[in-house]
Amino acid sequence: MGIEAFIIHYGYIVILIGTFFEGETILVLAGFLVHLGYLTFSLVVLFAFAGAFAGDQLIFFIGRKKGMAYLDDHQFLKAKSSRAVKLLHRHKTVIIIAFRFIYGIRTITPFIIGASGISRWRFLLFNFLGGLIWALAITTLGYVFGHAAELLLHDIKKDEFIIMGAIMIAGLVIWMVHFIVGKRGKS
Repeated sequence: MGIEAFIIHYGYIVILIGTFFEGETILVLAGFLVHLGYLTFSLVVLFAFAGAFAGDQLIFFIGRKKGMAYLDDHQFLKAKSSRAVKLLHRHKTVIIIAFRFIYGIRTITPFIIGASGISRWRFLLFNFLGGLIWALAITTLGYVFGHAAELLLHDIKKDEFIIMGAIMIAGLVIWMVHFIVGKRGKS
């Protein structure tokens, strides 16, 4: 099975699983693959939304069950959570919708929201809305990136694997920089 066949057959499942955990890099890559014609925009958005929504709902319910005391027992989570807690106290609804766009607090914020006692129905509604906006925006970003690459390189099909690798490396570099800066900030 070639890479094109793999992408066509398993790409949506990879998007679903990847966005369940984090997913920006996978989703930008998926948007690029939509531009190349390997995937369908609406299905990418649907699977990305489903993965992000399900992951955030699960983390929300874990936060609801474990509570803020759980963070006191896990210092690495507590350190990551302070920014999310401050933002949540000031802008509850906006944070529920937009936390996916704030790098570094995406995975901890649903836990904090759940532990804060916010209504599960309120979170469900705004998580739905935020997940849909996020899936549309990041998929579109990847698609537009593909269009820009095509304008620059003219024939992106011949360089598609290099471009996909560059997207993945860029995502890894961004994650590593954030991780290193976070570690230095704690010292």
